Amino acid sequence: MRQIVTIFNVILLLLTSVAYSQTSIPADILIDRSGVLLKGKFYISEGEGKFPTVILLHGFPGNETDVLRLGSELSQAGINVMTFNYSGTHKSQGLYSFENTQKDIQAAFRFLHQPQNIRKYKVDTKRVYLGGYSYGGGMALTYAANHPEIAVVFSIAGTDHGEFFREYFRNKEFAVMIDGMFEQLKAPSGPVRFAEGTMPKETTPEIIAESDSTIDLRRSAPLLAQKDILLIGGWDDQNVTIDHHILPLYRALNNMKAKNVEIVAFQDDHAFRNSRAELAQTIIQ
Repeated sequence: MRQIVTIFNVILLLLTSVAYSQTSIPADILIDRSGVLLKGKFYISEGEGKFPTVILLHGFPGNETDVLRLGSELSQAGINVMTFNYSGTHKSQGLYSFENTQKDIQAAFRFLHQPQNIRKYKVDTKRVYLGGYSYGGGMALTYAANHPEIAVVFSIAGTDHGEFFREYFRNKEFAVMIDGMFEQLKAPSGPVRFAEGTMPKETTPEIIAESDSTIDLRRSAPLLAQKDILLIGGWDDQNVTIDHHILPLYRALNNMKAKNVEIVAFQDDHAFRNSRAELAQTIIQ
């Protein structure tokens, strides 16, 4: 019960997030995903020349500002950061689904490679990286598994959605809590417009088994093993636990003779409130 209450409190925190105090003011951007407009922020590094750029994915449903203050921190260290709200969340158009999130990420890469954006945001297209937090960490790894051109990816408390659904189907108390949480997220009272069939209660083990297996990160290990991967977790995280989400993936990658995979763990919970400066430095390094 304590674990469920903790998860619920963190979700409420994400839903009520306000803008962090920032020393760098991000530019508002619009990403066009085949006619679906996604609202985002671009944290531009100051100085001459072009800069490495990170596509940084929000948790779920995310907020309309920064991700764990990393946009502000990384841009001050000479790394551009682009964030956006997924299809069907907040003020982005469209409907939310795993599939649409993957298309959103692809649209973000296209945005960064458009000549006018390369010039405007000083993007070094040879150094574009992908990372994410919570839901976004899992989605970043899923995208990397399906795109051989992605060589470097980092995941901060990234959800292994294979493990998420295994727990949902075997743990009735967890499923009831998740269903209630998703009802709160659902528009019009909440910030998410769900595509048909994407609510957890609308899924079955058979649907998950037949769906894109790369959301199950352990099963994706053979596709990820040749990439440089940084996995970040919190020892006190009751949402995306190191024991159930991060270590099993790490071991699966090692079993596949992973090229370069590293775990960094902080004495912190899912929100990383006490270690955000250290978190930023870990990613920068």
